[in-house]
Amino acid sequence: MPADGLGFDQPVAENGYSWWYLDAVSDDGAFALVVIAFVGSVFSPYYAGARRRRRADPAQHCALNVALYTPRRRYWAMTERRHVDRAPDRLRIGPSAMRWDDGVLSVDIDEWTAPLPTPLRGRVRLHPAQLTPHVVALDAAGDHLWRPLAPNARIEVEFDEPGLCWRGEGYLDANTGRCPLEDGFRRWDWSRARAGDGTTVLYEVMPRAGPDRSLALHIDAQGGLTLREPPPVVELPRAWWGVQRTTRSSAPEGARVTRTLEDGPFYARSLVASELWGEPVTAIHESICLDRFRSRVVQAMLSVRMPRSRSVPSPAACT
Repeated sequence: MPADGLGFDQPVAENGYSWWYLDAVSDDGAFALVVIAFVGSVFSPYYAGARRRRRADPAQHCALNVALYTPRRRYWAMTERRHVDRAPDRLRIGPSAMRWDDGVLSVDIDEWTAPLPTPLRGRVRLHPAQLTPHVVALDAAGDHLWRPLAPNARIEVEFDEPGLCWRGEGYLDANTGRCPLEDGFRRWDWSRARAGDGTTVLYEVMPRAGPDRSLALHIDAQGGLTLREPPPVVELPRAWWGVQRTTRSSAPEGARVTRTLEDGPFYARSLVASELWGEPVTAIHESICLDRFRSRVVQAMLSVRMPRSRSVPSPAACT
C-alpha cells in the first residue's frame, strides 16, 4: 500500500478496472451507505459495449456510485463520466471527490439520483483503525485482486440533500482487475460483518475456469489477517428479480435476510443476520450474477439507473 495514499493513481489495464468500496451502517441500524469509486466501471453498459468493439480505456468510463438507505427512502446515484483526475491521495470523478488526508478518507458527494433526478449532496469521513497491506487473489491466475484497506473503521455521514447526519461503523476495501469481471467469474457472494475483535469477510466465487472458491477471512483490531475454515453454506431467499443469494453461518437455521437494500436483474444487496463461530452478527451482503450481466437485454436496462454524462470537464475543474 503506498505510504502517501490509497493507490488512487495506480495503473488500470485496458478493459480492466479498479474500484474503492466504502460501506457503513449507523449505530442505531436505521441508516446504511455504500459509496464505490470506479475507474473502469465494471457494471457499466457503455463500458461493456466499448469492450465489445475494441480495447477500451477505463478512464473513459468512471463513476462514483452512491447508495443511501434511510428508514423512509433509498437514494441511488451512478452517473458515468469520461474524465477522472487521479493522484496517490485523491480521486476526482466529475463534481465528486475522494481524498486521503492525515489518516482520514474524506468523500465529497455532489451527484444526481436516477432514474428520478434529485440532488444528492453531502460529506463522508472514514476514520480507519488501521490500514492493512493484505492482497488476496480471487482467481487462480491472479487477474482479480482484493485489498481489505480499512476493514475496521468509524464513519461520519452528513448530507445537505437530503438533510441528515449520523455516525456508525465503516469499512473500506479495493478491487482491481486486468480483464472484465464477467470474463473471470460466473457469479459471487460477498459479505462483511463486525465480529470479535475485528471484521470477518466471506467470499464465494465461481470462476469461469477452475473450481469454485470459498474464503473466510478475519482481520483483527491490529490489522492481522487470519484465514479460517468457512462455516456451512446457507441458501437465502432469492430477491424479487430472482438473483441467487447464499451465505455461510455457524448456525444455518438462524441465517436470514433482515432487509433487502438493492434488488436488480443481476445484483442484490442485503443486510443478513447470521452466526459466525458462535457470535451473532449482522452483515452487509452482496450477490452478483455475471452470467445475467452479460445479457444485452440486462445491459440495455441498466442505462436507466446509470446515465452517462456527455460533458468533459476542463482541466481547471479537476484540480
